[in-house]
Amino acid sequence: MQLGSFVRPAEETGTGQPRVEHVLGYVVRSPAGLVLLDTGMGEAGAETEAHYRPSRVPLPDALARVGVGLDEVALVVNCHLHFDHIGGNPLLTGRPVLAQRGELEAARGPDYTVPELVDFPGARYELLDGETEIATGVLVVPTPGHVEGHQSLVVACTDGTVVLAGQAHDTAAEWAAHAAADEPSPWMRRILALDPRRVVFAHDAAVWEP
Repeated sequence: MQLGSFVRPAEETGTGQPRVEHVLGYVVRSPAGLVLLDTGMGEAGAETEAHYRPSRVPLPDALARVGVGLDEVALVVNCHLHFDHIGGNPLLTGRPVLAQRGELEAARGPDYTVPELVDFPGARYELLDGETEIATGVLVVPTPGHVEGHQSLVVACTDGTVVLAGQAHDTAAEWAAHAAADEPSPWMRRILALDPRRVVFAHDAAVWEP
């Protein structure tokens, strides 16, 4: 689900060149209802706007394009609580937002994210401490790296397991290199043990397949 895009400056890409990146969210139909991973890029002030030059698709419009209404969302999972993943959360007042306990603590600290997108009126957090099955066939798995409290969704589908990896890596190429490493991290070993058939990302439209 396309929620917009932004320009990552050259000093952040590691390539010496700026890069246009997607802002993607994902909808999962589960026995617990419709689960939404990430809600788009929030506004973080004029300096940040000038730095990233974002283009946004409002969450209601993005959902409508995939045949879903805001009122159908039962659960929100943010891969982490940086402003570019939680912009639409305030539109989902009262819906449980699932986050790792340490991630919410970090998000309430200084210089981490946009406070108004975290503690908005009606915000309702359900805090997780590690791996959790949130519905039959739907796991939240910690995937730290980008930030310590990062998490991904692992979904059992009829044609194999799909990992909604968020920003566990910025690109599918980075994920592939990590997955193929001689000694991948413990969290990558856990993900690979779940036998993923496809892995999708928050800022890259490419799909990793083994």
